Amino acid sequence: MKRSRSLAITLLLLLQGSQALSQEKVLIPMDLSQTDHLKAYGIAYMALSRGLEIDWLLNYRGGSFMLDAHDFITTECLVRGVAFIRESAAGAASIYAEVQREDNNMDVVRLEKAPRVAVYVPPGFQPWDDAVTLALDYAEIKYDKLWDDEVLDGKLADYDWLHLHHEDFTGQYGKFYASFAGAAWYQAQVAQLEQEARKRGFRKVAELKKAVARTIARYIGAGGFMFAMCSATDTFDIALAAENTDICDAIYDGDPPDPGFQQKLDFSKTLAFTGFTVEKNPLRYEYSDIDEPPSDMLGIQNPETDYFTLFEFSAKFDPVPTMLTQNHVNVIKGFMGQTTGFRKNLIKTSVTILAEKQGTEGVKYLHGNYGRGTFTYYGGHDPEDYQHAVGNPPTDLSLHKNSPGYRLILNNILFPAARKKQQKT
Repeated sequence: MKRSRSLAITLLLLLQGSQALSQEKVLIPMDLSQTDHLKAYGIAYMALSRGLEIDWLLNYRGGSFMLDAHDFITTECLVRGVAFIRESAAGAASIYAEVQREDNNMDVVRLEKAPRVAVYVPPGFQPWDDAVTLALDYAEIKYDKLWDDEVLDGKLADYDWLHLHHEDFTGQYGKFYASFAGAAWYQAQVAQLEQEARKRGFRKVAELKKAVARTIARYIGAGGFMFAMCSATDTFDIALAAENTDICDAIYDGDPPDPGFQQKLDFSKTLAFTGFTVEKNPLRYEYSDIDEPPSDMLGIQNPETDYFTLFEFSAKFDPVPTMLTQNHVNVIKGFMGQTTGFRKNLIKTSVTILAEKQGTEGVKYLHGNYGRGTFTYYGGHDPEDYQHAVGNPPTDLSLHKNSPGYRLILNNILFPAARKKQQKT
């Protein structure tokens, strides 16, 4: 009898210990104490992929993550060099209470499922020429590559999140003609695009790219999440606006542009921009007056004084822009690209500005709704390569593991995982 009672007590204690353990949490802080901010997003994505749910603690210690304590989580944190804190049930409850206090600009958003990620890149693409693929690879986040065939064949429906980078959706081959018309890589790119257009039954590359842009817009409208950087931002909107007119010079498509193309632009079809003027000079390394500062002013920019500022939003009432701007600093060093930023007076009033270069007309980061989906535009090419040039070596993110500029990219990766009822603007 005594032995049975002793065994029962032992089992009860083991059960209570197991229950206590299951109530423990792992806190991944995202303030200045974090050893590797970028890989921390990879830990969060891995946990979601394993079926765990995560609480994103908005504005708490830089936008920290809280999840149930599991040995495989702490092991992965140790392996990847990510700082974490093991919290007791009481400690976790105290943190939740602090975050949800009415007088704090903080809140909790539940992340439920790892988004399926796709990156729009051509065959033969090198990952070091795209900041987002660099971030995904470094953070160990899985993604698939898609290009025109997959987009036009309806493959986007298999993905929650799509990234576009320095693609030129206007059919002007990146407007590199003046500088690189004789370069082998440029000629190969032109040949590849022209072959792709012919294969799909289009007479011109511009018509192929317009069709791709319209397909992506429908994907967003049906509930997709699209993130774009550099020239994919303004050229996407230009292609949508120019659906029924030819803006390409003869050096790009063999015939002159429509002389009245500016008046034929339809801004009702664009996502973010309106009232812009398309650049008519085919030799100028610029697409329109959306870009701020213009590309041909890059040489006079001073990286020592170039910074942009994140806006602060209400975590409890504006969780979407709050998620997208989570960071351990709110002033971030600037960086250039073919499209560096966006002229404020050309942004639609329905769009939310997330970051701007103070004292200028330049907006760096914006977000908007389109149908049942969303789009986010982030100006510039590489947050840790101030003025990236063709042929530059790849950025080594192990040297920039706490990059606030790259954090903005990875905020967008986790955004689609948020519980849908939380997504309101």
